[in-house]
Amino acid sequence: MDWLYVLMPIAGVKIFWPGLIILGIGVGIIGGFFGMGGAWMVTPGLNILGFPMAFAIGTDIAHMAGKSLISTMRHGKFGNVDYKLGLIMLVGTVVGFEVGAQMVMWLERIGSVEKTVRILYLVLLAFITWMVFNDVAKKKRKDREARAAGREVDPLSTGVEWHKTFQKIKIPPMIHLNVAQIYCSAWLPIMVSFLTGWLAGILGIGGGLIRMPSLIYILGCPTHVAVGTDLFEVAISGLYGAATYTFKGRTELVAAVIMLVGASIGAQVGTVATKYIKGYGIRIAFGVAVIGCSLSIILKLLPSYVSVSKQLCDNISTVLVLGVVTALSVYIFVRMLQGAKAEVAAKKAVLARQTA
Repeated sequence: MDWLYVLMPIAGVKIFWPGLIILGIGVGIIGGFFGMGGAWMVTPGLNILGFPMAFAIGTDIAHMAGKSLISTMRHGKFGNVDYKLGLIMLVGTVVGFEVGAQMVMWLERIGSVEKTVRILYLVLLAFITWMVFNDVAKKKRKDREARAAGREVDPLSTGVEWHKTFQKIKIPPMIHLNVAQIYCSAWLPIMVSFLTGWLAGILGIGGGLIRMPSLIYILGCPTHVAVGTDLFEVAISGLYGAATYTFKGRTELVAAVIMLVGASIGAQVGTVATKYIKGYGIRIAFGVAVIGCSLSIILKLLPSYVSVSKQLCDNISTVLVLGVVTALSVYIFVRMLQGAKAEVAAKKAVLARQTA
């Protein structure tokens, strides 16, 4: 079965190339749908497939930059991108990213990058999983209470409303963000972008894993605007990050190109799907994906602490990551087709009434 493996000339490792294609197409769909580069799946996925962690980080950032740019253009046509917000956040993102990247180089020199990055991933994923499902639970409780009191359920209500507290911060300069419909201190998006940029530089992500929830829960962006604006930010930070890691010799361009071909196709599907799946549908699917990614990382870490077969854990992790990517991609694709079919039927019904 040697033909299923290809040598990566820069990293010096042989990689299961069908896995790269599955990751590319699947994460293209998922990234375009959730509004992020998908590196929160790809970086652990590349590591599980055999890339050293530093190369997994650099390679994914390179592939992510091009894919996110394609998705951003599609979201821009739907009016989902707040370019003013994205440009303001660029300042903090670039500074934070470089700080994180320098920390990765330091961790690599002392031989601690693999374990440190995986553990940090787990902590971050656990927090985001709790935040998303806590939000969903509170939203459902509010809806039940409204129905019990005989009130109409507000489709725009949210469970977690941290943004209302953060928007009370009035440190000048204050800014109006028309697309996101937000009035807040400019320092709020700058500080959020610095934190997400720093974590992006350490974890090898475009920041979307944390920026998209931050835009929703801290700034108060509507979900679809958070998706589009985050992709705009991911594209810019990804281009900067790709240059940084390539200069440091930690980017495997062969793998990046293989994934980008599939991702550029998948991103079109994921972006169009946001037209038909809104709000909490996106958030719940996002939470499920995070859980699957967390389990794969736990399996990868398990042999370091428990006497179990490393090969078995690695194989299960690979199947789990690729399985989650495939399952979510199919779900998003099917929901997109259902939404498009319903839209066409509705237009035909309107046309029939007009001609009757």
